Amino acid sequence: MLTYESEREELVDKLAEKGITDIFVLKAIGEVERHKFVPKAMRHHAYKDIALPIGYGQTISQPYTVAYMTQALKLKSASKVLEIGTGSGYQAALLYSMGMDVFSIERNMDIYISTRKLLDEMGLRINTKCGDGTIGWEEFAPYDGIIVTAGSPTVPESLKKQLKVGCRLVIPVGGRDSQILKIITKFNENEFEVQDVPEFCFVPLIGREGWNQK
Repeated sequence: MLTYESEREELVDKLAEKGITDIFVLKAIGEVERHKFVPKAMRHHAYKDIALPIGYGQTISQPYTVAYMTQALKLKSASKVLEIGTGSGYQAALLYSMGMDVFSIERNMDIYISTRKLLDEMGLRINTKCGDGTIGWEEFAPYDGIIVTAGSPTVPESLKKQLKVGCRLVIPVGGRDSQILKIITKFNENEFEVQDVPEFCFVPLIGREGWNQK
């Protein structure tokens, strides 16, 4: 069975060259087996720095994008993190590998079931549920970081409320085809600092505080 260890090492080197400096992010990318999160027919592409389709119109994000967003959260070990858009489970697995307490929401039931099965098979104790990610997961709020892996027309107010003061929400905001990555730091309940990073492309964030389902 292929382990792709050298391919992961090459990917880590490539991401470091592209400006990823967080050693914990790079270590996680070197450890987490991305090929297990992509369709079997695509496994030979798993360690290329590209997004790949996972079915149902969804993708597993480009490794650079995953690394950049994770780095932008500036998490400390054992932080409680909310991920909106479980998808393949790769982003959640990286956060778990970094020692985070991960809560992840997926709206597509078919993707949720297959990804939950994979996470269980891999022994990853990640908290997941199927539902509308745009309204967050209030039961376990507040969070030390919130990461949104789909593009939203606006920043959902529910997510801002569920973010702990002093912590960061990372979310792509814009049109359906391209977005600006917003890195939002919460100073108090009504005061936020926003850093904009162009230009990213994600699938649409569907839900009550996101895009309507077409």
